[in-house]
Amino acid sequence: MPNIGVAELLIILAVIAVIVLLAILIIGAAVRVSRRPATAPPMQPMMRPTAPHDLEGALRDLIAGGRQIQAIKLLRQHTGLGLKQAKDVVDAIAAGHGHPMFAGLRRPPAGARPDLATRVRELKSAGRTEQAVHLVIGETGMGQSEAEAFVQAL
Repeated sequence: MPNIGVAELLIILAVIAVIVLLAILIIGAAVRVSRRPATAPPMQPMMRPTAPHDLEGALRDLIAGGRQIQAIKLLRQHTGLGLKQAKDVVDAIAAGHGHPMFAGLRRPPAGARPDLATRVRELKSAGRTEQAVHLVIGETGMGQSEAEAFVQAL
């Protein structure tokens, strides 16, 4: 039987501990990867609901009742917006700013310039889609992809 000293025994135990730690890390990483949700589906283009004024009224009622989460769910269900975009719309309505999505529903005062949706439609019909996107970004603060989705939905 070979003579094993204390130093050799400590080295063997250290090597075994390192192997065990590596095994735990690898198993933990595999479990985390398997629990990770699948990638989100691509964002659907924004669709107009069948009766948007009813949707806006329903959203305002839910927000007034302190039920923002239900308002976000309702908006996503009717428009296909992503979670962040729907939350931004609900937050804008809650803050009293409204949202360009519903801008065409209200009549502007006499002598007022056309609303954003009308101006975007005019630019789009003239073949100036890129300018329409920039107009939406400039007036609403939307991101590039949100503005493109808005323009395409009109």
